[in-house]
This record gives sequence, C-alpha cells and structure tokens, in this order.
Amino acid sequence: MNTVIWIIVALIVVIGAVALIIVGSRIAATEEEDPLQARLAEFSQRGEVVSLEDIELSQPFSERVVLPLLRRIGEISARFTPQKVLQDTTKKLELAGGTIQMDAATFLSSRFIAAGLLGGFLILIFTIAPTKWPFARMAIIVLVMTVLGFFLPQLWLQSQINRRQKDIRKAMPDALDLLTICVEAGLGFDAAMSKISEKWENQLALAFARAIREIQLGKLRREALKDMADRAGLPEMTSFVAAIIQSEQLGVSMAKVLRIQAEQMRMKRRQRAEEEAHKAPIKMIAPMGLLIFPSILIVLLTPALLRLTTSFKTFTG
Repeated sequence: MNTVIWIIVALIVVIGAVALIIVGSRIAATEEEDPLQARLAEFSQRGEVVSLEDIELSQPFSERVVLPLLRRIGEISARFTPQKVLQDTTKKLELAGGTIQMDAATFLSSRFIAAGLLGGFLILIFTIAPTKWPFARMAIIVLVMTVLGFFLPQLWLQSQINRRQKDIRKAMPDALDLLTICVEAGLGFDAAMSKISEKWENQLALAFARAIREIQLGKLRREALKDMADRAGLPEMTSFVAAIIQSEQLGVSMAKVLRIQAEQMRMKRRQRAEEEAHKAPIKMIAPMGLLIFPSILIVLLTPALLRLTTSFKTFTG
C-alpha cells in the first residue's frame, strides 16, 4: 500500500512540474509588459500602499520560480551550446509566432529539464517498486524515456509551428479578398492590413498587426513584409509578399495583384483539400485492418466454428 502511495505522489510531482513549465511559458507569452509594474500601477490606482516584496509575492509561482530558474539554466547552457543550434532554435521559436515566450537558451534548457524529470521519475519508480527487474532492462527503459523526454519539448514546438502555419494558410484567401475590397474602396495597403488585424483574431491578423507596428516605427514596408514572410515560413506568404513588393516597385495596380493572388490562394486551398481527400482511403487502411476486419471475422466465423465443433464431436462420438 505504501508503494502505491509513493508512486502516486511521485506522479503528481512530475506532472505538476511539467504543468508549471507549460503554464509559465503561456503566461509569459500573454503578458507583454512587466507584471511587477502592472501590479504596482493597479495598487496605485486603488490607493493602496504596498511594498515591492508583497507585489512580487502576489505573482504566480510560475513567474516567480519556474521562469527565472529556466532562464538561469539557459544562461549557463548557452555558454556551451553551438551558435548554429541557438540560431536554429530562435528561428523555430519565431515560426511558432510568440506562443512560447522564451529565448533559445531557455528553451534548450527546458529540454534537459524534461529529460531529467522523466528519467528521474522512472528511476524513483524502479527504486520503490516491490518487484525488481534486471538492471539491464531498467537501464534501457530509463535511457529510452529520458531521450523521449528530451525530444518532447521539440515535438511540442513543432506542433505549435504546424498549427500556426495551418491557421495562416487557411485564412490567407479570405484575407486577400478583404484586402482587395479595402484597396478598391480607396484605402491604402497599410490601412487595409490594419483593418484586417482589427477585425480578425487569428495568426494571420497577428502577423499583419506586427508588420504594421514595424512600419509605424520606421521600418521600410518591403523589409517589414519580408520579415513577416520569414516569420511565417510558408511559400504562399513568400509569394504574396514578393508580388506586393514587385507591384510597388513597378507601379502595377495593387487591387489587380491582390485579386490574382486571392484566386491563386483559393486554388491552392482547393488542391490541398483534394489531396487530403485522396489520402483518406490510405489512412483508413490501418484502423480497418486492426479494428474493423477482426471484428467482422469474429462475427462471421464464430457460428461456423461452433457448427464445425459440434459436427466433429457428433462424428467422433
């Protein structure tokens, strides 16, 4: 009974630590300003006099402990990490669209922490387990799960990138239609992008809003659009930005270019839908072969087997 309790406690501790890391990263992503300054301004508006220590203790545990710990480990690990690895990780974090508010070194340190947590949890389980397995088998299991824990943050990051790119790719045809309507109505291209960012709440609108803010801060439009395409990492976005920059340089009608781009995006979306439809029969082979066909065989062959068994017993008797 004590062993079961220890296992449950260890499982709760590990799950809680992983949840705190994830929640901490999401909280940090949603808050752009300093949380201490925000809380200090809030208390000042209320007329309450509080100390900086009280304000800091009012923050969530993830902001006070988890994120600073990850940043500190990231600073140490950055000294021994190749620059190419840091650049690639930074690029992937940008492709995720800011959903993970970490620098490259901190994210890499979270991979080591996840591997250590998963490996340490298994070692604890094997230590307190009543039945002892062979050492070689336990070592292999711990090694495999530790490697899996090391790659779990990377897989999660890749899933965030794929989700964001899918959202942008899905919204682009409708966004280009709205851009065309706004430009034909007399708005400038920047104002049309700003209108979309105000009306919509998706990843493409966020990308447009960031590009507009960069343009307002003094960056050239073509540079801001190129950076937006680089952060998206989609061929469709790169083609769209190249067409806009070329039309601006050659003096071609912006509305005409946007209309052509919208038609091409809609055609590509229809082609992707047809491609996914053609993949569906192949994807259905595995569940049909493993789940449906065995059940059908059991239903069809069981009565025949019973009849054969009865007939054989009658013949031998």
